[in-house]
Amino acid sequence: MVGRRGARIHAALRGGLVGLTTASSALVAAIAPAFAVTGEETLATHQIVLTASMIGVVCVAVASAVGMMRQRARADATIRHLRDDNADLKARADRAEALLDAEDQLILAWSLPGDPPLVLGRLGEAAAAPRARAEFLAFGAWLEPNGAAELDRAVVSLRERGTPFDLELGTRSGTHVEAAGRIAGGRPFVRFCDLTGERRRYAELAERHRRQCDEVEAMRALFEAVPMPMWLRGPDGRLAWVNRAYAQAVDLPTAERVLEGGHELLDTAGRKAIRQVRSSSLAVDLRLPVVVAGRRRTYDVVDVASAQGEAGIAIDVTDLEQIQAELRRTIDFHARTLDQLATAVATFGADKHLQFHNAAFRELWGLDPAFLDSAPEDGAVLDQMRAGRRLPEQADWRAWKRDVQSAYRSLEGKEHWWHLPDGQTLRVIANPHPQGGVTYVYENVTEKIELEKRHNALVRVQGETLDHLSEGVVVFGSDGRLRLSNPAFAALWRLDEAAVAARPHISEVIERLSCIHEDPAAWNRLKLAVTGLAENRDRLDGAMERRDGVVLEFAAVPLPDGATLVTFVNVTDTVNVERALMEKNEALEQADHIKTDFVGLVSYELRSPLTNIIGFAHLLADGRTGPLNDKQRDYTGHIMSSSQALMAIVDDILDLATIDAGIMRLQVGDVDVATTVAAAVEGVKDRLAAHNVSLVTEIDPAVGSFVADEKRVRQVLFNLLSNAVSFSTEGGRVIVSARRDGDRILVAVGDDGVGIPAEHLRQVFERFYTRRQGPHRGGAGLGLSIVKSFVELHGGVVEIESTEGRGTKVVCRFPLRPETDDRPGLEGGRSAAGE
Repeated sequence: MVGRRGARIHAALRGGLVGLTTASSALVAAIAPAFAVTGEETLATHQIVLTASMIGVVCVAVASAVGMMRQRARADATIRHLRDDNADLKARADRAEALLDAEDQLILAWSLPGDPPLVLGRLGEAAAAPRARAEFLAFGAWLEPNGAAELDRAVVSLRERGTPFDLELGTRSGTHVEAAGRIAGGRPFVRFCDLTGERRRYAELAERHRRQCDEVEAMRALFEAVPMPMWLRGPDGRLAWVNRAYAQAVDLPTAERVLEGGHELLDTAGRKAIRQVRSSSLAVDLRLPVVVAGRRRTYDVVDVASAQGEAGIAIDVTDLEQIQAELRRTIDFHARTLDQLATAVATFGADKHLQFHNAAFRELWGLDPAFLDSAPEDGAVLDQMRAGRRLPEQADWRAWKRDVQSAYRSLEGKEHWWHLPDGQTLRVIANPHPQGGVTYVYENVTEKIELEKRHNALVRVQGETLDHLSEGVVVFGSDGRLRLSNPAFAALWRLDEAAVAARPHISEVIERLSCIHEDPAAWNRLKLAVTGLAENRDRLDGAMERRDGVVLEFAAVPLPDGATLVTFVNVTDTVNVERALMEKNEALEQADHIKTDFVGLVSYELRSPLTNIIGFAHLLADGRTGPLNDKQRDYTGHIMSSSQALMAIVDDILDLATIDAGIMRLQVGDVDVATTVAAAVEGVKDRLAAHNVSLVTEIDPAVGSFVADEKRVRQVLFNLLSNAVSFSTEGGRVIVSARRDGDRILVAVGDDGVGIPAEHLRQVFERFYTRRQGPHRGGAGLGLSIVKSFVELHGGVVEIESTEGRGTKVVCRFPLRPETDDRPGLEGGRSAAGE
């Protein structure tokens, strides 16, 4: 109001000044013609006009000042009135705001679009509404999410379409407020009030009802979705509600069909069992068989009764029951299996009590079965073991016991080594269960440690043995790389330690060795034996002669683990000796052939003329060709004796040649020992007389006979007697004895002659070996050779005993019969033996 009055005053003053200016201009225009005569006159005229203007301005100013003073007086009065009105309005606004604060309400009012709303009043402390306008307008920060979203939608509708609303909203602090939106004076506003008393209780009940309805709907949706049959019964016991799984279980399409027909999931026996249990408890939990879709299944049925009816749920545990049965069978099987193990096993539960133990555990610790069957605690079992002096001695028993039992609090297994007083060593493994408890495994590693010690000692012994072998030894793994070698191998092939230590492949090794011995075929065979993939890995042997003249024998032996052992033996000296021996043997064989040819030639070439000489000598001696004088008869006798001696030598040579050729055949039959000895003695009587040697025979009367070639036995005795007579001294004595010795016939010929030196005993049976002993000269050196050959042909043996200067004794051991009558060298067979 004051502003409008000041504007009017200013306009009046401006109008007065404009009028004054206009009047002055008119006055000047009116008097100007009267003074327009001369220049001087013009100057006076201007002074008059200026004076008149000044007078007019002063008059106007006075008039204006008077008007302004009057107007100011009126304006001051108006200002005082407006101030009074403003103070009154302010007081009324303060009273209204105080009233709003006192009533715990808050008003949001919007004036112009786009302007922030006016906030008046406040809500109570229980609502926990922010005081700041920006924070208050963020409804989701202090109201429940659903209420905040609903209020936002209502405010938008109020401001855009003027739609009023009334809402009861819950705050995050748990209280309730009322929000009412209206249009007043064309402007929207929203009033927030705390609910108190009955209205508050009503709002809380409404909120609780809404929540319970939401929960019931959520529960119904959950019950419809679960695959377990569920049902509700009314007070009359009839079905009031079932879920979709119940309808499927009774083979009906919808729950309405189930309720219409009253179809029961449980049979009569099952419902009767539930009623019997309910007599003592309102909540029933039973495992019952149920036929579903024609198949018998097992359900855990939970049925709870109340004053309003019953509610039940059936949980299909068929698979669980099968799994539990399978688990029980598995546990029983594992228990039986563990009971057969030689390793001791004990299982303690989460309460530290013994749940399982096997026979090996009882046997290892010697605990009373009754004590173990009582499910003792872990600590009690350890105490019993300690009392029986089974556990290792400990300086701090309690600390050691706590350390062992710490496995119950551990997430991973623990391992202990127990050295028992009886010398055993146990590896104790404590494995904790995720559900609690510990399984102890007591592995007796005494034998293992002992075997490991022996193995390590054996490995060291083998290593030392290999290192000191003269043979080169190398082992290649299944991958063809060198795994082991001894110094002899490196020395044989001139390899340095660095090359061997690098574990080269056999290809690299062969490449190095080829510089010394280049034989691609031999190296390829060796490489194939090491790296080949043949089904049967066979041993490979061979020899190689290097450029430097060294001859090596190699062998590749497959090992069980897939590796290959290769050995190199330096046989240079052996090969050289062998070559020399072979050359010598060839020379000896050639000489033997020459000798045999010579013997055969001489024997057959001499025998025919000698037979003629003997025959003609007999004719001359008989006198049929004419009388002979004494000297002629003496010559004829010498011819006959010399010819017969020569014939005996030729016969011996032929016999030896026949034996060497393997074509000698014995004419076996029963040979009387006494008769044969007598016949042989008869043949040397003239020699005994000529040498003045006596003969003693010692024939056991029980000697009997044996199976042999009588002619050859007589020839053996004749040669032995002839040899004894030849080396007997004049007046000496020759002893012939025969007796049985078990399954053999012993024939011995001994003399007390010059004997044989010890260094010549090994040579007396060699052919053509002869010696001169003083006046005694041996014969052709075939006698003892013939004896040895014929005795061995019968399967016997010849032994000779001699002392120089005291005589010689030769013993022939003949078997009672040859080992087999049809072996080479025998004729006459069993028929001759049996005659």
